[in-house]
Amino acid sequence: MTRLVVKVGGAVAAESVDRILGLREEGHELVVVHGAGPQITEEMNRRGIPVEFVNGRRRTSRAALEVVRESMAAVNAGLCAALGDIAVPVFGDQAGLYAVPVPPLGWVGDPLPCRPQQILTAVAAGKVPVVAPLAVGPLNVNADDAAAALALGLGARRLVFLTDVAGLYVGDEILDAINVDRATRMLDAGAFEGGIVPKLRAAALAAGSGIAAEIGCTAVVA
Repeated sequence: MTRLVVKVGGAVAAESVDRILGLREEGHELVVVHGAGPQITEEMNRRGIPVEFVNGRRRTSRAALEVVRESMAAVNAGLCAALGDIAVPVFGDQAGLYAVPVPPLGWVGDPLPCRPQQILTAVAAGKVPVVAPLAVGPLNVNADDAAAALALGLGARRLVFLTDVAGLYVGDEILDAINVDRATRMLDAGAFEGGIVPKLRAAALAAGSGIAAEIGCTAVVA
């Protein structure tokens, strides 16, 4: 049985349920990590909290961290409800997802590869852990980075990004595949911007460690 980590973007959480269930029906062990980016931004704007991103990662004040937790909880609850009895809600800061603080970004961390027992227990019971990417601290952790860290720590064979784009665009072209060297060079040269930056970095990290990674229809390969 192949272990997969599936990263679900906050913008596509509801419509990703069928794909998640389909992967499970294929016989895979699944760990789902979700984001809540649009929901967080909307609520921060409503409360008058400044919204700022640095290389695709959210600068997070203490006030913003409260919004992050509330938004993550709402997306997690909705996704678990849609998946049904197989879903097990997991909050990373309570389960033992650790991260290295990144003070210039505020209450933000770079997640470390780990094997939280709550996730292992859920998978062993045939369930699907649905992980809200907060780290012990608490710290806000980019969901793409969290998915890669968990894929590494849990010994996953594949890392699948379900997102609101069809794949990785270079100009007007969607790539079928990109290797780690080219991806890293393009990232370092600033060829991409926005949310694709942490996705591609996370996928390249996984692929470079022997984990098959895919962003939409684009394979990221070693």
